[in-house]
Amino acid sequence: MASINVNNNNDVCQITCSGEWTLNQVAKVSSKLKKALAGTTKDSVVNIDITSVEVFDSAGAILLLDCSEKYIGKGYQVHITGASDEQQSMLAMYKKQLANVDGKQEQASSCMDRFERIGKKLVDYVLGSAHFFSFLGETFSALIYYIVHPSSIRFKAIIRNIEDAGVRALPIIALTSFLIGVVIAYQSAVQLEKFGASIFIVDMIGISVTRELSPLITAIVVAGRSGSSYTAQLGVMKITEEIDAMRTMSFDPYRFLVLPRIIALMIAMPLMIFFADLIGIFGGMFIANIQLNMSYSEFLSRLQSVLETKHVWVGIVKGPFFAGLIAAVGCYRGFQVSYNTESIGRYTTISVVNAIFLVIACDAAFSVVLTELGI
Repeated sequence: MASINVNNNNDVCQITCSGEWTLNQVAKVSSKLKKALAGTTKDSVVNIDITSVEVFDSAGAILLLDCSEKYIGKGYQVHITGASDEQQSMLAMYKKQLANVDGKQEQASSCMDRFERIGKKLVDYVLGSAHFFSFLGETFSALIYYIVHPSSIRFKAIIRNIEDAGVRALPIIALTSFLIGVVIAYQSAVQLEKFGASIFIVDMIGISVTRELSPLITAIVVAGRSGSSYTAQLGVMKITEEIDAMRTMSFDPYRFLVLPRIIALMIAMPLMIFFADLIGIFGGMFIANIQLNMSYSEFLSRLQSVLETKHVWVGIVKGPFFAGLIAAVGCYRGFQVSYNTESIGRYTTISVVNAIFLVIACDAAFSVVLTELGI
C-alpha cells in the first residue's frame, strides 16, 4: 500500500514515500502529497525520498513529476531523491513526455487563440459591413423622400456645405495640384531629355493629370479635410444628444444631416477636379518652360492636339463616386461615435483611412473597367 511521511525540520521538508506507487494506490496519497507540498514555503527545500517505494509504475512517476514540476515552476526547491537506476530512467522518460505534451498544449492553445482572434475580426467585419449597408439603405430611403417631396430638400444646408467642403478647400487643392504637376513635369523632363523626346512631356502631364492624378489627389485631400469634418461634427452632435433630440421631435437625421452633406460634396467634387486639372497642367507647363525651355504657346498647342476630351470627362465623372464614398463614410463613422470625447478622435481617424482606401479601390475599379471598354 502506498504511503507518505512528512517531516519538517527548519527550512527542510523531508517527504518519505513507501509502498506500491501504482495506478490503484496513488489516488490515496495524491491529496496528501499535494497538501504536503502546499504547506511549504518558497524558501524551504523539499526532498521527496522514494527509496522505500517497492513498486513504481507510470501513474506513480507522473504523480511525482506533476507535483514537483508544478511547484518548481512556482519558485519552490523540490528534489526527488533515492531513485534506483530503473526509476531514474522511468522518471526521465516521463519527464520528457510531459514536456512534449505541455509544449503541444501551449502550441494548440496559441493556435486556437489565433483562430479566435481571426474569428472575432471576421465577425466584426461582417457586422460592420451589415451596419454600413443598413446606413446606406436609410440614406437611400431619405433620398427617395427628397424625390417624392421636393419641398423637403434643404437647399440652404446644401449650399452651405458646398461652400464649406468645396469653395474653402480650393486653396489647399490648388497648392497640392500645382506641386503634383511640378513633380510629374520635373521627373519626366529629366528622363525625356535624355532621348530627345521632350515634347512628349505634354502628353504625359495632360493625360496623367486629368485622367488619374487630379481626381485621386483631390479626393484624398477632401477625405482628410471634409470627411473627417463630417465625422467630428456628427460625433459631437451625438455626444451632446442633439441627434436623439431630433429623433424625439420626429426630424429624420438622414434627411437633415446626412443627405445635404452627401449631395453637396457630390456637386462640388467634379468642379474641384476640373479646377485641379487646370492648376496641375499649369504647374507642369511652368516646369516645362523652365527645365526644357518649352514656350507656353508650344505647350498649349501640343496639349490641344494630344489631350482628348474623354480624358477630362473620365476624371470628372469619377468625382461624384468619390464624393459619395467620402461623405457616406464620414457620416456613418460620425453616427458610430460613442458618448465620450475619446471616440471622436478614434472614429475620425478611422473615417479618413476608410475613405482613402475606398477611393483608391474605386479608382482601381474605374481603371480596369475603362481599360477593358477601350475608353
